[in-house]
Amino acid sequence: MNRFAWVNARTIEEASAAVSATVADAMTELAGNAAAGDTAVLKAGGVDVLDLLKEGLLAPARIVSLRGIPGLDAVVEEAGGGLRIGSMATLSRLADHPVVRRRYPALSEAVRASASPQIRNVATLGGNLLQRPRCWYFRAHEYHCLRKGGGHCFAIAGENQYHAIFDNRPCAIVHPSTAATALVALGATVELADAQGAVRQVLLEDFFGPPDRDLQRENDLKPREVLTAIRLPALPAGTHMAHLKQGEKDSFDWPLADVAVVLELSPDGSCRKAALVLGTAAPVPHRAKQAEGLLAGKHIGEDLAREAGRAALEGATPLAKNAYKLPLFETLVRRAILKAALG
Repeated sequence: MNRFAWVNARTIEEASAAVSATVADAMTELAGNAAAGDTAVLKAGGVDVLDLLKEGLLAPARIVSLRGIPGLDAVVEEAGGGLRIGSMATLSRLADHPVVRRRYPALSEAVRASASPQIRNVATLGGNLLQRPRCWYFRAHEYHCLRKGGGHCFAIAGENQYHAIFDNRPCAIVHPSTAATALVALGATVELADAQGAVRQVLLEDFFGPPDRDLQRENDLKPREVLTAIRLPALPAGTHMAHLKQGEKDSFDWPLADVAVVLELSPDGSCRKAALVLGTAAPVPHRAKQAEGLLAGKHIGEDLAREAGRAALEGATPLAKNAYKLPLFETLVRRAILKAALG
């Protein structure tokens, strides 16, 4: 790990002015054999940044900490029934927050299933959404893969058992955030601020970017922007939701598959609207639009949920070692739909 200077930012504007590059840009420069120079990157909880430093994939001259900015960890109910979650709110706080548990239980379930209790006490929601992929080729210094500015995705013909089953060309990563699966299903937006005080709001689903949009970045964060908040919309009456995760063992493992379902049910029990998102299935949280359309206007039961589970896998292109994800996702989708509909 290289030496670096530490900057404690006290305001959003100060943090934005002090930073010079996103973590993705800084890593691409380093992989291209550029010197660290005067590069400065932001740190939220620091879990992923510390990993990247130790792995030799990131070597900034300065790290700008957001920890000292007042109010950046606030969770505030908004007029109209929405919720504004500061980007520095920890996963453990969200998992136990009474408003999150009552109004947005799928998000509470997703963050409670993320990492270990010790990590949840430190990891922030903003950092969780912006963490870099966990692909072992990407994380290995020896492999100069596409996402690090190289010319080859080693996972496509290599050890790909944990990789994408959708949109896995030219890069087969899966999005690493379990929270993102629930947030996309809930229609969350992100709030981004810069040193001039300008604030940009982007639908989270649009903020994330697939490899065919940008091979070196997973999102639309600009070099001097700070992710300040995640905003959840007010939910109409009759909204039901669920999140399910499956790992190799019942612990803090990274999920093999996770699913978030949000259903808007009519008084007669039929489904007015459905959002169904698959996590760890694609480079970005994957909307199962065919399954969503299948549920709309119908009463949900075992047969329909089973049919939607099959529809959610339409268009999948599994790799040599991850076809097991197909029946796994199909089962999770069916169970999550039924859990949400009956909840």
